[in-house]
Order: sequence, then C-alpha cells, then structure tokens
Amino acid sequence: MTKKNIIELEEVVVKFAGDSGDGMQLTGTQFSDNSALFGNDLSTFPDYPSEIRAPQGTVSGVSGFQVHIGNKEIKTPGDLADVLVAMNPAALKTNMKWVKQGATIIIDIDNFDNKSYKKAEFIDDPLSDGTLDGFNIVKAPISSLTRATVNDLALGIDNKTADKTKNQFVMGMLYWLFNRDINIGLDFIKDKFAKKPDLVKANLEVLKAGFNYAETIEAMSTTFMVNPLKNRKGKFRNITGNVATAWGLIAASERSGLPLFLGSYPITPATEILQELSNMKKLGVKTFQAEDEIAGICSAIGASFAGHLAATSTSGPGLALKSEAIGLAVITELPIVIVNVQRSGPATGLPTKPEQGDLLQALYGRNGESPCIVVAATTPAKCYDFAFIAAKLSVEHMTPVILLTDGYIANGSELMPIRPIAEFPEIIPPKVKDNDENYRPYLRDEEKLSRFWAFPGQDGLRHRVGGLEKSNITGEVSHDPYNHEDMVVIREQKVQRVANFIPEQEVLGEESGDLLVVGWGGTYGALSSAVLDLQNEGKSISLAQFSYIKPLPKNTEEVFSKFKRIVVCELNLGQFKSYLQSQYPQFDYLQYNKIQGLPFLISELKEKFNQILEEK
Repeated sequence: MTKKNIIELEEVVVKFAGDSGDGMQLTGTQFSDNSALFGNDLSTFPDYPSEIRAPQGTVSGVSGFQVHIGNKEIKTPGDLADVLVAMNPAALKTNMKWVKQGATIIIDIDNFDNKSYKKAEFIDDPLSDGTLDGFNIVKAPISSLTRATVNDLALGIDNKTADKTKNQFVMGMLYWLFNRDINIGLDFIKDKFAKKPDLVKANLEVLKAGFNYAETIEAMSTTFMVNPLKNRKGKFRNITGNVATAWGLIAASERSGLPLFLGSYPITPATEILQELSNMKKLGVKTFQAEDEIAGICSAIGASFAGHLAATSTSGPGLALKSEAIGLAVITELPIVIVNVQRSGPATGLPTKPEQGDLLQALYGRNGESPCIVVAATTPAKCYDFAFIAAKLSVEHMTPVILLTDGYIANGSELMPIRPIAEFPEIIPPKVKDNDENYRPYLRDEEKLSRFWAFPGQDGLRHRVGGLEKSNITGEVSHDPYNHEDMVVIREQKVQRVANFIPEQEVLGEESGDLLVVGWGGTYGALSSAVLDLQNEGKSISLAQFSYIKPLPKNTEEVFSKFKRIVVCELNLGQFKSYLQSQYPQFDYLQYNKIQGLPFLISELKEKFNQILEEK
C-alpha cells in the first residue's frame, strides 16, 4: 500500500472521456452524486457526440463528462480539468487543450497502441514524444484488470460485457484519489443493477479492484480532499435543467389547480422533459408523444382550450416548425408554455452542443404581428423556477410564453434546494363562472388586457375560436381593417404590460461604474464568476443578467444609463445586442460573442473585460 499524501483543495475539476460505450456519462453522474452526498457544491457539463455511435476509437466518437466540485459555491463546470480520465488516445487528444498543466491524467494503457494512435490521428506516440511532459500520468491497465476481475468470478460473463464494467474500475480509483467512502459506491451499484445479480457482483468486484489498484501505485500516492461546503442548510438534490423544467411545470400545475398536459415530439436536447413527465401519471400529468412537432403543439393548444395547463418542448428546428401554431395560440389568446432547449444550428447543426442562436426566432419568428412573452432560465436549478414563472405568466395573462434554455444548462446539473410547493406563489387562472351573463370571449381585464377563460362544457359559455381575426369583445370573425389594427395593438400591449408583473432588473455589484457586463439566460455561471473575480481585484465592473426578454424589465434603461460602457456577451453573433439596440438606441453597445458549441470560459471573459477596462 502506498502512503497517502493528502492535499486539501477548495475546488477541483474532473473530466471523464472515452468512447460512447465506455460509460463516461454514468461515471460522471455517479461521481457527481457521490460529491453531493459528501457535501460538496457542484456543476456538471456532459459533452457527447451527435452520432448515435461514431467509429470506435475515433475523435468524433469521444464522449465526455466534466464535473466541478468545491467547498464553496460552484457556478460553472470549470475551465480546465485538474484530473482527466482518458480511456483511449482519441479521448486524450480531444481533451488535452482542456487540461491544466501539472494535472493528473489517468489513461487505460491497454488501449494505447499504434492502431489506436492511428485512429486518433496521432502522428507519434503521445506517451513518449513529450506531449505529456509536466503531467502526472497514471498508466493503468484498466481493461485487462477489469476482465481478469470479472473472469475470476466465474459468472459466465463474456469479455464484451465485462468491458462495460471498466467504468467502475475508474470510479474505484477516484474513490481512492479523493478520499471517499467506497461503501457509497457499493450501495450505488447494488441499487443500479438490483434486477441483475450477476452484474451487481461483477461491478462490485471491479469497483473494489480499482480502489485497491490505486492504493498500490506510486503515481497516486498524492490524493486530494475537497471538504464539504459549510453553512449550507436544507435538503438538496443534484438535478439537470431538463428534469428541473419538468418539475417546475408540475409545480405550476399544483399551484394553479390545472391538470398538466405536455404534447411533444422527441428532439435533442429537449427529449428528457417529455421522458420525465411521462413518468408522472401518478401526479395527474398527461403526456402525448406526437408524430411531429406541429402535432405536438397543436395537441397542446387543444388541451389549453379544454382547460389544461398546456406545454410543449422542443429545440430550435422544432420551434421553427411550430411557428404557425404559436400564431394560432396568439390570436386565440390561449395560454401555452413553449420550452425551447437551444442547440447549435442552423439546420441539424451541432445538436448536442449549446448555443443561444434562437433568441430572434423566439422574438420575431412568426408571420404577422405575433407577440409572445419570452423568458430565459439561467442555471440548471433555475430551470425549475422559470418553468413555473413561464406557466404563471402564460395562464394569468392568457398568452403563449416561450421559455428559452439551452443544451448547456439542460443537460448540465447542479444542486437544487428542495422547497415545499406551498412556498411558491398561487397561480390564478382567469376562469369564468358558469352562466356568467356578462361573458364575452374577448372582454378584457382592464389592467392586464388579458381575456377571460371559459372551458368547454361550462353552462352558457359556448364560444367560437380559430385562426381568423376576431372581433374585439364578441370574438366573432371580423375582416374589418380598423378592428384588425385594434386587435394587433391590444395583443402587443398585453405582452408589454407584463412588465408591471415581473421583477426589476438586478445588478451584480455596484449599480454604477466603468463597465456593465450584460448577458442573458444560461451564460450566467461564467459571466458572474468572471465579474466577481474582477470585482475582488478592485475593478469597477458589474453584471446585469437578463431572464425577462420580452418585455424587458421596466428599469432596464435606468440600469444602462449608470455605466460608462456596456458589453453584451452571448453565444451567438449578437442577437440580444441587436434587440437591445432596437429598444434603447441611445446607448453604445460593445459585444463579445462565441459560437463554438461550447460555453464561455471564465478565463477568456476576464481577458476581454480587462481589455475593455484598460482602453481609454
């Protein structure tokens, strides 16, 4: 047994990488859950290829999972990894640029041969050409030791199946490396494979073998300890943005008293919302997997007409297909939540990579004057809150709401406090009472301009809906040009009046200064981390991260007016900057953009902000 030299760290970033079949997503999730149970704060970022199964051992087939843990608040999955697990040369090549100098790199030496180097497009052997100089390299025979461990059990498991347990060998090594209780890992396996006793035995022994191997090698005599986060009370769970979105919709259903209906078509990276809600029949949730995107939203509009809290989930290409039906919801003035989990485009683009390229589509991507409320979630856990908020705004203002998330926060995870549903505000549907003699389909609330909601089957409240223009008040079909103009203006004003029911824009830092960083949606973690770092260095810099896009908060102009310079940062070519310029043209906007299918790095943001602050 090697003698441990334990180094205490405030935070550490671990990256798991291998072929799609190596179980790196499961291993990353397992390590994250273990860290959460230990008491660390965390943030994760799955990074996997769009192909169902790219050629084994190739760069295009590398699947990765990055997790950032700490004994302080963690807001991003981290820039560069302190520990990299590379199951083959392709995983090493793909991730070398994301590893800190001096990091620990654990490789499966069984997969590092000339044939594998060629597949990974290495010219020379990276283990001997100086590529890995300065790193702590752990050359572990993971595949061969895994097979030997499983074969010794005499369970009749073939090598192909045995290879699927090698991710537990890696986990065993990490339990040693981070001074974790291996019994937590053993319990995880027993639960995960409870219905397959042979797999339980195999994975348990492989996990122990990995732990024991790590004890014996000199390269892992230095281990790490990331202590639990102090002064955080309450119950938490590790949750992805997609699951949080699903739960937020369920919470809105509970607080509104309306049954939840989701009509959707599976699309990356939004499918998990449909999957999660399909398991919630016991909570009265109805889900419908439609044959296409158009059917998905049309079924949701029908459910809304019938008195349900209606939602549909999609990504950018699906939002484009739903555009005409969104217009139908606008003109019928029915509530519906449209969740758009953005991905890199155009067309199929990079379907598993994040981007913020759908903002202008959400704002303007429909025929005619077709206004919708647009909100954006900022973190995986906040997807819960903003799904709830989107539902509340949609129901109480009788109009469609587009909720923008993205692949980064939808698939990434963080710890979310578990709060009683009763702590969330009540959602009050503007429902009409039976036999209300004053009911008219487009009679409006004076403050909100929203119409009232009559459900099919209510006595005396039969009315007509459809895609043709409505006569104000009566709801009859109207071709009158002056009525059309009135209705267009009313529908726009109805959305703009939502500004009276949303919070004012907050600023992270001083409310005036040299530089205001402006972001929106899922870039919050990186932007806030960069801004806080520079504030701690004494720089005059603040952050305004927008979640309410249309309408913008009422104090937006006031916030902007107090700073000498404004830089808008987003994962597109400048869509929010263009939108802000159209709303507040009196300000000069700098911009910083990234369109690589990757989130912002804190280091690149700090470099850009310092550059702006140093300019005269």
